[in-house]
Amino acid sequence: MNSLPAENLRRRVAELLVLRASGHLSDQQRRYPQWELPNSELQRLLQEGVGGVILLGGSAVELQQRTQQLQGWSDQRLLFCADVEEGVGQRFEGASWLVPPLALGRLYQQDPELALALSERYGSCTGDQARRCGLNWVLGPVCDVNNNPANPVINVRAWGEDPNSASALAVAFLQGLKQAGVLGCAKHFPGHGDTASDSHLDLPVLPHSRERLEQIELPPFRAAIAAGVDSVMTAHLVLPELDSQQPATLSKAVLTDLLRQQMGFNGLVVTDALVMEAISARHGAAEAAVLAFEAGADLILMPADADAAIDGLCDGFSSGRLPLERLEESLQRRADALASIPGGVASSPIVTTADQALEAELVHHSISIRGEEVRANTGINLVRVDALLPSAAALSGWSPALRIPESQGFRSRVLHGDGLSPWSGQPEAPLALDRLGDGPVLLQLFLRGNPFRAGRDAREPWTAAIQQLSTLNRLAGVVIYGSPYLWESLQAVLPSGCPAAYSAGQMQEAQHQVLTALFPSAAPAGGGGAFTD
Repeated sequence: MNSLPAENLRRRVAELLVLRASGHLSDQQRRYPQWELPNSELQRLLQEGVGGVILLGGSAVELQQRTQQLQGWSDQRLLFCADVEEGVGQRFEGASWLVPPLALGRLYQQDPELALALSERYGSCTGDQARRCGLNWVLGPVCDVNNNPANPVINVRAWGEDPNSASALAVAFLQGLKQAGVLGCAKHFPGHGDTASDSHLDLPVLPHSRERLEQIELPPFRAAIAAGVDSVMTAHLVLPELDSQQPATLSKAVLTDLLRQQMGFNGLVVTDALVMEAISARHGAAEAAVLAFEAGADLILMPADADAAIDGLCDGFSSGRLPLERLEESLQRRADALASIPGGVASSPIVTTADQALEAELVHHSISIRGEEVRANTGINLVRVDALLPSAAALSGWSPALRIPESQGFRSRVLHGDGLSPWSGQPEAPLALDRLGDGPVLLQLFLRGNPFRAGRDAREPWTAAIQQLSTLNRLAGVVIYGSPYLWESLQAVLPSGCPAAYSAGQMQEAQHQVLTALFPSAAPAGGGGAFTD
């Protein structure tokens, strides 16, 4: 193929990039300015041909305006995506925030037919609301098999803990997305579920044989490909059996030989964010983009420096290191993906009554209540919130986790992030109870195994804290929101009859259903949550 003029080449290369932007309209509202470009830079890059934007933050209504603003800065149809694995409300307030996918993976073991039906509705709800907000690409489903409970990065984001449930539920979710008319993305290829470290912070190694990969990691991706998934996202991890030198994102053996040739995937291959430490700590922005494209990626997500990535790719094509035929193939895949879905923004309300019913129904099927109702009529409501609770609205002043116990005489004490002032430093009695005050303690833990935490939450001494409170007869009750593994580990030390509950979800609907079960007198006359059998 003949070479392209430099200006034309640069515009076409720029189409391959997907840049991070705040969902807020103004620069001053950016939550992560180190990753989210200011509007002046976004406008310039979109006018120069950049083809996609990944968004985070703001309300769902603001997102509608934001996607229209960004599209107005470009003369081509843009890809608009977000990590809305748990519904649009996970990232954008005012939309539906659904229970983590692993809740349905657990339900699948008892009632697979119900779990599959709910997963398809889950995908349809997510896709419909995404379209109403201007998004056309949902970065889900997670196809990783969370067969390692200690996994610090996947955890409750997976659809299953075994390949059968993960495959079936991911495909059902994809069917829902297709009904809604948005693109889907199977991630993180070839499987991030059995890693002990977080690729946001380090470069994990998955030391498994090809035979083991075929048994555990690859089946959900094969199922998603067979179901016609539009895109596959790469994982920043090393599989020595396939490529001992490069992580999957930068490995031709993984992306071209395995994914393209052996597994027959012909859709878009998108990198995971190249700003993650697993990549950025080892390669500059230009070289990372070139290596990823050389390996078989089509789209470059969140390069550390957009201009450097474009320059590096242009140099690669001009020098012959990268064949121009590959550029045309990637651009055609992008065009085909966009042509397969409707344009425009759906005009219906962002959240429908059917969406509200689904959110409540999913919560209903993913909570567990044991023991008695809370008997104390005064005490301390001690709430631990992990550093990256997906939505600040989950624990506002109106949240049931605060409001319901307070209505029953409990005084709220909230520990955000690493605010551990109530710790005593004594392993056997970790809570400094003199700092908390008198009375029984209702313990509510919002802990789900978040990325970026490097497992720090798992090392907090909640087992000893429960034993301490129990010994002193000061344990009013325990509620776990998020990690089923924490719930399972703590059940062994809960006193018989102790009021206790688990909810996979952390949203206000989950708080309401759990706490009206533990505090029946707090439930409004005539009913509890939005869902009833």
